[in-house]
Amino acid sequence: MAELSGRERVAADAAARGLAVEFIDRMRASSLEEAASILGITPADIVKSLVVKRSDGTFLFALIPGDRQISWPKLRALVGVNKLQLPSPELALEATGYERGTITPLGSTTAWPVYADAGMAGRRVSMGAGEHGYSLFVQADDLIAALDATVADISEPLAPR
Repeated sequence: MAELSGRERVAADAAARGLAVEFIDRMRASSLEEAASILGITPADIVKSLVVKRSDGTFLFALIPGDRQISWPKLRALVGVNKLQLPSPELALEATGYERGTITPLGSTTAWPVYADAGMAGRRVSMGAGEHGYSLFVQADDLIAALDATVADISEPLAPR
């Protein structure tokens, strides 16, 4: 059997979970702001799926609204560890089967635990769709339920650039 593309893995996993998702073709964006503009939404409506490495070599997903960033102290306290880090792009690919910019918990090669920022609840969001050139739209509350995600305040405002 041929290996599924990233988007096909996402679609199959969503279907298996009874999760309604919509794929949108979009040109490649060089920034979150550009992606939001292309999609006609605000950066807050794009959820970043961040792969986070624990000190024991396992991973977790942190789902963070695009206009915010991980609060490391909050996430460490919630997970109950004193060290977390973002892995290299190569390690993130190895852990999920997805390249940066396409990462989503849906269809990940390993089903790591998911932590969702409370700020994404109650809205329709866009996120990585498993391969470049696509975005995925989904109701955040349905996604959270389908992934059995832990919901908490794990973000803070982006630092000024």
